[in-house]
Amino acid sequence: MSATTADTAAAEPKKGKGKLLIILLALIVVLGGAGGGGWFYLQSKKAHVEDDEEDAHASAKKPASPNYLALENMVVNLADPGGERVAQVGITLDLSDAKAVDQLKAMMPAVRSSVLLLLTQRTSEELLKRDGKEKLAQDVQVEVARALGYEVPKAARRPKDGDDEDEPPRRKARKAPASPVNAVLFSSFIVQ
Repeated sequence: MSATTADTAAAEPKKGKGKLLIILLALIVVLGGAGGGGWFYLQSKKAHVEDDEEDAHASAKKPASPNYLALENMVVNLADPGGERVAQVGITLDLSDAKAVDQLKAMMPAVRSSVLLLLTQRTSEELLKRDGKEKLAQDVQVEVARALGYEVPKAARRPKDGDDEDEPPRRKARKAPASPVNAVLFSSFIVQ
């Protein structure tokens, strides 16, 4: 073998190893890029799923828009001895939906009559105290629900004269639908 043949023979393996090294480096770069791109894609997909879950959770927590119905102010004689005391009461009902508002508007004469009867049974002493106002609000809520045709469980209402307070409430075979009256709010309350 001559010297030039030995040099070319030695140069060919170096040239083949160089090409192999370049191909391996290119393959590593491509695989690394694909792996990084896949990781980025999965992370962005995961972030979108978490955002969607948060949006769904937040929308589930948001209460529906309030549905209020204000009753006209009522002026009544109270049940005080002598009948000289009067009360002027403004009531606003917090209802569950717009359908209940429409239903209540149609039943307004019966509702106002029930509320007026409740007010005339109270004394000024009862109405001047906070717990008396709270009891009145509960009773109004029950009476409005009754006027709309909803059954109010015995546990939710105050016992009337003749009700046995020691008797446990009886369970019904089926559950009655919930009353659409969420709360009774007083917009004005004057006792004279």
